[in-house]
Amino acid sequence: MQLWGLSEPLIRLLAFAAIFMSMAAFELLSPRLERDEMLGALKARRWFTNLSILLLSSLALRVIFPLAAVGTALWAAERGYGLFPLLDIPPWIAGILAFVILDFAVWLEHVVSHKIPLLWRIHRMHHADTGFDLTTALRFHPLEIVLSMFWKALIILCLGPPAVAVLIFEIVLNGTAMFNHSNARLPIGLDRWLRRVLVTPDMHRVHHSSYKAETNSNYGFNFPFWDYLFRTYCAQPERGHHGMEIGLEHYRDSKPTRLGWSLLLPFKKL
Repeated sequence: MQLWGLSEPLIRLLAFAAIFMSMAAFELLSPRLERDEMLGALKARRWFTNLSILLLSSLALRVIFPLAAVGTALWAAERGYGLFPLLDIPPWIAGILAFVILDFAVWLEHVVSHKIPLLWRIHRMHHADTGFDLTTALRFHPLEIVLSMFWKALIILCLGPPAVAVLIFEIVLNGTAMFNHSNARLPIGLDRWLRRVLVTPDMHRVHHSSYKAETNSNYGFNFPFWDYLFRTYCAQPERGHHGMEIGLEHYRDSKPTRLGWSLLLPFKKL
């Protein structure tokens, strides 16, 4: 697939690079929290590990599921698969519906990954990070990335959405994940207004609390509506953002900053 003379992978890479550098600058210029574990050599090791996990996850996805989400949409369109073509829904309406439905599907997948022990074994690597910045958004185990893509591909095959809409969704999902995992300060008034329509860093940081009741809240990546609707929304952490512990209570040392330890965590005893 090409847009503006650029291939789909290149478009996604350019979008990722632009968002990553913008959020990194935002964090540097206006940090929300100054934590010891976010500074110096430990932060450098965290970044190396989290970025290495991103690279390994991307390679695993290309090997196991080379079509990915956009390729699946193109494949389905060539064969006329999906509910939208069946109902002859106009492309622009189908694109909007697909974006909303895919966002709900990702939210639901996130909830399930916390509720089913086998999936939690994999997902907990993401939560084991004792820091919280934009690289945390990239810290998903290769197994989870592959499973997530199969889930999204199933939704895409059922819907038959325009490939452009799927590309936009993937770029937005990646961008909002980096935004709401960022250690960036937003004015309180802006955060209060913005979280009505978009998951903010303060909202999602609650989800990374080591306090289980808070970990099991605020599952959204793009829209906050699903958490409001299904009553999984938590406005603020019990001990405040400066007093809360980030990560999992069983892993409070420097082990989560190690690449090998992180990749092997799903195979360790719960």
